[in-house]
Amino acid sequence: MAAARSPKKSNTSKEELLKFYREMLLIRRFEEKAGQLYGMGLIGGFCHLYIGQEAVVVGLEAAADERDSRVTSYRDHGHMLACGMDPKGVMAELTGREGGYSKGKGGSMHMFSTEKRFYGGHGIVGAQVPIGAGLAFADKYLETGGVNFAYFGDGAANQGQVYETYNMAQLWELPVIFVIENNQYAMGTSVQRSTKSPSLWERGAAYGIKGEEVDGMDVLAVKAAGEKAVKHCRDGKGPYILEMKTYRYRGHSMSDPAKYRTREEVQKIREEKDAIEHVRDLILQGKHASEDDLKAIDKDIKGIVSEAADFARESPEPALDELWTDIYA
Repeated sequence: MAAARSPKKSNTSKEELLKFYREMLLIRRFEEKAGQLYGMGLIGGFCHLYIGQEAVVVGLEAAADERDSRVTSYRDHGHMLACGMDPKGVMAELTGREGGYSKGKGGSMHMFSTEKRFYGGHGIVGAQVPIGAGLAFADKYLETGGVNFAYFGDGAANQGQVYETYNMAQLWELPVIFVIENNQYAMGTSVQRSTKSPSLWERGAAYGIKGEEVDGMDVLAVKAAGEKAVKHCRDGKGPYILEMKTYRYRGHSMSDPAKYRTREEVQKIREEKDAIEHVRDLILQGKHASEDDLKAIDKDIKGIVSEAADFARESPEPALDELWTDIYA
């Protein structure tokens, strides 16, 4: 990670900065609450939190429009919230309740929203990447003008199907943005120990795919790179790769004590690179809002998250006959 950045004056509007602040804070507070509910036994199975990586999906969603689709892996709650899915429905699904997006049958890894063009949450490492290319193929075939954002991590970047997909996507000039959320540790092994290439995005060069590395802890840099990638795809130039250098503060999943890194390392990133604090500093320096205004936003967000948790608790578990529904499309 780079050294601490000193906040500079931003040309971004007050409205946009406050929107970014609010959206990233919603993801963080939601994930903190999900962690609590998991600890209370209200969320079963696996639970992978997005805390620390919020700028990636918020910045890219700012570059997308209603024609675009997204698909990701199991660290997916942030993506759901950023594309506009209701926190109540997301939390209810996490807790296995019928008020959830997949009627309580999908849980963290398998919830979808065709309305928001969110196609999962996939539990098999790298499996979502060819699905993203398939969604992009559909957009090209149907001439919708849509672009797919196919998110995967640094660990998945070593999976073979990723490169089969690169080849096909470039061959057919598909409008897909491959977003590598490089949070440095995959499931628990550092990039330095698992990956020989100095960068992951440059692997696309073997297929003629353009791309770049982006500071994934800076939402403004992410948005700018996202807009460039979206234009590339909409102009019919084929796929694009964005390697987001980001960082997760928590373990791989709730069952991971993350002993493969020091507490000091995590604290240093929090103090020097935190995405939410960066936007907070820009807001305060630009006098776009006061400390009290930001506290009020936080209070409001906590209320939304608390309401989502209450809705999840109060929503009934799915009826037994639901076992036989939604099995086939």
